[in-house]
Amino acid sequence: MSIQVMLIVLLAAFLHASWNAVVKSSRDKFLDIVLVTGGSGLLSAVVLPFLPLPAPASWPYAAASVAVHVGYFALVAAAYRAGDMSFAYPVMRGTAPLLVTIASGPLLGEYLGPGAWGGVLLICAGVLGMTLARSQGPAGASGNATMLALANAAVIACYTFVDGMGVRLSGHAVAYTMWVFLITALPLTAWAMLRRRTDLVAHCRSRWHFGAIGGACTLGAYVLALWAMTQAPVALVAALRETSILFATALSAVVLKERFGWTRHAAAAAVVAGAVVLKLS
Repeated sequence: MSIQVMLIVLLAAFLHASWNAVVKSSRDKFLDIVLVTGGSGLLSAVVLPFLPLPAPASWPYAAASVAVHVGYFALVAAAYRAGDMSFAYPVMRGTAPLLVTIASGPLLGEYLGPGAWGGVLLICAGVLGMTLARSQGPAGASGNATMLALANAAVIACYTFVDGMGVRLSGHAVAYTMWVFLITALPLTAWAMLRRRTDLVAHCRSRWHFGAIGGACTLGAYVLALWAMTQAPVALVAALRETSILFATALSAVVLKERFGWTRHAAAAAVVAGAVVLKLS
């Protein structure tokens, strides 16, 4: 991986952690998800007329990605209602590489070697440490956050497979990503308009600027990540992108003022180290 691609993936990781911090800062996590996805959809709609259409072979993957991303965004909102970002985010992002690796054997015929098993153990230790270091909250809150974060890790693994293949068939990473985000925004916005129109209008008035910032961050993060997957092995990009866990931990402490000790810092670092070892082995 070249230095240029590496720096771009690190930027994508920071942008990804940033839009998650935007959502976590809101009182209504789901409506903020709607604003963020709506913002990314509007940006995509403005740019797409100037871009070529993705190759026909990539459209089935784009359609599957839209379905998976709708579930992903809904689970992000639910996980942040149930627990701290500094807890839910590392579990979601850190567990996904483990699931991808387990599925790679039966699906792709890629089985683990000794180095990969070392990565698996580090990830498991980090996730366990993150769970044990959870902050105090309402009864059952941390348990719910764990289940939601683990469920979303499976969703992340799904769209990693889908988009990793789709973007390479598309012939244009930016156009592929923007079509996915534009179409993903439609069902989420439609549901909010039908079920919570009054709340959504009020939320837009008070937090439209956060929606714009979050939308730009989520779109930029995924455009950069998928472009990098056309320049370097998907495994390397996916591993390096998990440094977003460290960015998220820092943002949750500095911006969101979440309190936690060095145990959670060490657990987050173990998850990152495990993801890197797993993917580079």
